[in-house]
Amino acid sequence: MTRPLPERVVAAARQDFEVEVRETNAPMKPGEMRAALVLYDGVLPTLGDRFDADVFAESASPRCKVLANFGVGYNHIDVAAARDAGVAVTNTPGAVTDATADIALTLMLSVARRAGEGERLLRAGAWEGWHPTQMLGMHVTGKTVGILGMGRIGQAIARRCHFGFGMQVAYHSRSPKSLEFPAQHAESPEALAEAADFLVVAVPGGAETRHLVGASVLKAMGAGAFLVNIARGDVVDEAALVDALESGAIAGAGLDVYEHEPTVPDALKGMENAVLLPHLGTAALEVREAMGLMSVDNLRAALSGETPPNLVN
Repeated sequence: MTRPLPERVVAAARQDFEVEVRETNAPMKPGEMRAALVLYDGVLPTLGDRFDADVFAESASPRCKVLANFGVGYNHIDVAAARDAGVAVTNTPGAVTDATADIALTLMLSVARRAGEGERLLRAGAWEGWHPTQMLGMHVTGKTVGILGMGRIGQAIARRCHFGFGMQVAYHSRSPKSLEFPAQHAESPEALAEAADFLVVAVPGGAETRHLVGASVLKAMGAGAFLVNIARGDVVDEAALVDALESGAIAGAGLDVYEHEPTVPDALKGMENAVLLPHLGTAALEVREAMGLMSVDNLRAALSGETPPNLVN
């Protein structure tokens, strides 16, 4: 296990395996990853452990048979290189869906209603009391949410928005979806951005989606719209986002992920119209336990010669 995990997860793994846990939350270094492929039958990595092609190239016949990723996103693993090396890659879909959708709504409400700005005002002792025009934000109910990526998480966000807040739903994905609520399919990210009061990014990470939300999408949003990103940081062109926020091209942004985590631009940290969370998408104990137990199930299956339930390669 490449990070300390909840004790329930470690205990479950120890029922079947000899387990070694790295006692640090820092991502693995290339040498550590190469050693892990040689020394262990299975590795449970997570975000930041960049098992790229170079790591696999120096391990022609690895002992490791499975990388049981802790998380649904696996763009930090070169799955093609892993497959060529005979290493299965798994992930933890489903376990993260509702928690990540909840964080999206947290960010939407926080940035629209200026919650972070208001808390800072109060904590600084600068609040002078209620008045009719104090910190006026946007009313969320009844507005249009645009979901960029209508997979499990995107649908969970849209469901909360439609049934919980009476919002109109628009979305962009590679093909139209059959959904349990009315939703308008947009032909491009720009068309979606133009229609939405809130543009929520919920696509997978990877080369195909890097900087999918760039200057053209941000321009299409307009000065009254808010961006929310709970996907991967590099899906959004962070420099273009800073420009859009500074110029007033969009109203604000709620972010849980960043292009160069854990580094966050000082410009973003200084903006009152940006709500910034430290990648809290799945940060609830029962969710992290569910993710870990799913990873252990994937390990157990792969090392028993069975097809893991959440194989991605």
